[in-house]
Amino acid sequence: MAAQKQDLLAGSVKDAAVGALVAFGLFAMMIGMKTEVDVGGLAIEYRWGAVAMAVAVVFVGRLLLNLFVWKSEKPVTGLLGSLMPTQSSFSKVSHLVTPLLFVLAVVLPFLLMYFLGTRGSRQYLDLAILVTTYVMLGWGLNIVVGLAGLLDLGYVAFYAVGAYSYALLAQNFGFSFWICLPLAGILSAFWGIILGFPVLRLRGDYLAIVTLAFGEIIRVVLLNWYEFTGGPDGLSGIPRPSFFGLEFERGEGGFADFFGLDYSSIHRIVFLYYLILILALITNIVTMRLRKLPVGRAWEALREDEIACRSLGINTTHTKLTAFAIGAMFGGFAGSFFATRQGFISPESFTFIESAVILAIVVLGGLGSQVGVVIAAVVMIGGFEFFRQFEEYRMLVFGLLMVVIMVWKPRGLISTRVPSIALDRRKAKGISADMVQEGHG
Repeated sequence: MAAQKQDLLAGSVKDAAVGALVAFGLFAMMIGMKTEVDVGGLAIEYRWGAVAMAVAVVFVGRLLLNLFVWKSEKPVTGLLGSLMPTQSSFSKVSHLVTPLLFVLAVVLPFLLMYFLGTRGSRQYLDLAILVTTYVMLGWGLNIVVGLAGLLDLGYVAFYAVGAYSYALLAQNFGFSFWICLPLAGILSAFWGIILGFPVLRLRGDYLAIVTLAFGEIIRVVLLNWYEFTGGPDGLSGIPRPSFFGLEFERGEGGFADFFGLDYSSIHRIVFLYYLILILALITNIVTMRLRKLPVGRAWEALREDEIACRSLGINTTHTKLTAFAIGAMFGGFAGSFFATRQGFISPESFTFIESAVILAIVVLGGLGSQVGVVIAAVVMIGGFEFFRQFEEYRMLVFGLLMVVIMVWKPRGLISTRVPSIALDRRKAKGISADMVQEGHG
């Protein structure tokens, strides 16, 4: 027994040392050297202390994972998992979580203004708008990845198409936000179909590579088509949305004047918050409704086994195209809101890292779980915004959290799924994610 423990310790230390060596090779350039603007030009600042700290974290972390998780007879993740609510208890509580989150989302602006005042609440309202935007994007991607099982790494392309469609239509044709919004969604859905046709025969990693390439193609086109998209300069002066024709401006005829209120810039922020909240709720309602319809059940059948799906007579071509198109449409809606909120867009806002973040929200929340996407978006987007002073180490922390979640809860934070069809919805129990495929459609 003692010899077995010594072999386990020696093997774990050796594996951790190899991991630390690889980390040193990566971090020596990424963290150890930083360029600074000096009087004579560019100068290199060496930070070997930070490199040593990062390598030590990798060594200790991998050693602990070997000893207590990967090579242990009783992994500590099993103990942590037992502390989580059981499947039956979560099914009971889940009926209360959704209404509570909805009520909190509705009254959030009033709570913030009551406790922090008009000026102090603006920062947190902007953060709430950002988080809700990513919730909507996560719900849109959840159709493609979580329900249909199609791994999409280029979802940011539809986000960009929606944003640029709105900006170009509003600037060149003078259309209002309420006209540009559905048009941008339709154009994004059209590009979703264009992407879907060439990749109908691809699965898994090959599908991911093609969708990644599609996202990069869209970004490069936006970057180089200067006459149409503005190139790297982007598009500025994008019109703002109005409240049924009432502009959020000071003076007569504005929103504050019409309702007899004192003018405040917070009115527009609150309006934007409720606007993205309504768009996100529409995305959720449509997704949950489609999941119960034949097309939604076809998505889930495709996710489980494409061969069995074909044997049932389901047209997998139409099934994949509907998933790509509907998911892209909601991404286009979110892009339209992003454009009108920022008033300026450029290709730098639609890089691959955005697709990675949205996909991470879906995976960490739990594939197919709507509430899980909300929780993951709040933690990842809201949590990181509170630590902007450590922006340099943001991606390192992001990767560390991904590793922790994947080791602790490999199926996501919420690993139970409500059946799409049940004889009695009130007595229906959640299905463990261990009983379904991860998705290789």
